[in-house]
Amino acid sequence: MCIRDRCGNRAAWQVIPEGITSIDLEEVGRRIEEAGYTIGIRNRLCWTFTGPCDLTLYPSGKLLIKSEDRELAATVAKQHASTWAHA
Repeated sequence: MCIRDRCGNRAAWQVIPEGITSIDLEEVGRRIEEAGYTIGIRNRLCWTFTGPCDLTLYPSGKLLIKSEDRELAATVAKQHASTWAHA
């Protein structure tokens, strides 16, 4: 798993799960929703979610986490890389 700071103010983090080049948006989106997030936008380019932090999920498996809380972002990143992305 690779976590990259996407913004200088450390408010957004990009998670790139290792070994994954594409995902089933429906299945991964369902897992994220089951974890307590609410689905916002849902199209073939990305899905968005609101919850403890805001998320944007891409068909490649990448996840953008929008949160100023680094610990929360790290927890969500680990959950995505270990569980959600492997749907």
